[in-house]
Amino acid sequence: MPNLHLAVALDGAGWHPAAWREQEAQPADIFTARYWTGLVAEAEAGKLDFVTIEDALGVQSDDPAHVQGRLDAVLIASRVAPLTHNIGLVPTATVTHTEPFHISKAIATLDYVSRGRAGWRVQLSARSNEAAHFGRRQIPALDPANLDQQVVADLFDEAADYVEAVRRLWDSWEDDAEIRDAATGRFIDRDKVHYVNFEGRFFSVKGPSITPRPPQGQPVVTALGHAEIPYRFASRAADVAYVTPTDVDNARQIVGQVDVKHVFGDLVVFLEPTSPGFTVEPFTSDAAVFSGTPSQLADLLLEWQAAGLTGFRLRPGRLPADLRGITRGLVPELRSRGVFRTEYEASTLRGLLGLPRPANRYAEGARVA
Repeated sequence: MPNLHLAVALDGAGWHPAAWREQEAQPADIFTARYWTGLVAEAEAGKLDFVTIEDALGVQSDDPAHVQGRLDAVLIASRVAPLTHNIGLVPTATVTHTEPFHISKAIATLDYVSRGRAGWRVQLSARSNEAAHFGRRQIPALDPANLDQQVVADLFDEAADYVEAVRRLWDSWEDDAEIRDAATGRFIDRDKVHYVNFEGRFFSVKGPSITPRPPQGQPVVTALGHAEIPYRFASRAADVAYVTPTDVDNARQIVGQVDVKHVFGDLVVFLEPTSPGFTVEPFTSDAAVFSGTPSQLADLLLEWQAAGLTGFRLRPGRLPADLRGITRGLVPELRSRGVFRTEYEASTLRGLLGLPRPANRYAEGARVA
C-alpha cells in the first residue's frame, strides 16, 4: 500500500464551535502570529504534507458563543513561511469579489518566501451579505435545501476562469526572464515576459504579472467539493481536491467523479483522551466527524485509502489538543504500519505530492495541456 498523504486544516480554536472553551485552548492568542507559528511548527514536526488555513469574507457565525473574526490566511502563511522549512502552506483565498491579478501576486510571493512550499485553497463566496461588503454585484440568497443550480454553476464557472487567469499570470515570466547582466545594464529579457491576454466570460486580464514566475512554476491549487458541480470545477482547475465521504462506499463513488491526481478525504477529528467536561456531541459538519483513538482513526484512513483516496485533510476539532493527537498519536501509528514518512523527501510542496514542475506555456516550444 502506498504512503498516505496527510494535511491538517487549521481554523481558529478548532472546528468545534465550542473549542475555544476547552481547557487547553488559547483563545486570547488566536489573533497573534505566535499562535499560528506554533500550530504549523507542530504540524511540521509530524512531517505532515501541508496545512491549510481557513478564511472567508464573512464572520463564522452570528452566535456570540462561537469564535468570530479571522486574520488574513495568506498573510498568516507568509508570516509562518520563514520560520518553517519543509511543510507546505496552503492559505484560503476567495475568488468571488476579488481579482486574479491580486491573488496571483500574493500566492507567487508566498512561494518565494517559503522557497517553493506555497499552495492555494480556492474558495467561493455565495452569500449575499458578503457581496454587500464590496457593493459591486448582488448575489441572490441561496437556500441550502433547494439550491439554484444555475447560480451555483455560474459561480464555479467564474472560479474556473479565475484560476485559469491566475495560472497564466504565474507563467507570464519565463524561468530565465531575469538575466541581471550588470555589464549591459539589462535586468530582464523583455522577450521572455509575456502578455497573457486572457479573455473569459468573467475576466479580462492582460498581464504580465509584476512578480517573476514562482519557484514551483505553478503553486499547488486545491479546492473543496461536495457535489457534482464542484467536482467538475476541481477536475478542471485543481491539483488536489478535498471531498467529504460518509463511508468507504461513498468514498469510492466520489473518487470516480473527480479527475485529479490527488483526492483527499476531509474528516473532523477528536482524538482521545478528551478533557473533562468536553463533549463532542451534538456536533455536525459538512465532513464526517470521527471521535476515537489514533489506532481507530488509522484503521479508518487505510480503509478509505483502499477506496481510492490518496490522502486526507484532517480538521482538528480542538486546537491544539487534536493537532497533537494527530502528530503525536496518529502519525506514529501510521509509521508503525509502514504507510507514513519518517522524513521529508522533497523541499517543495509539488515534490511532496509527487507533482512535476510544469513547463511554462509561453516558453518557446512548450507544450501545456
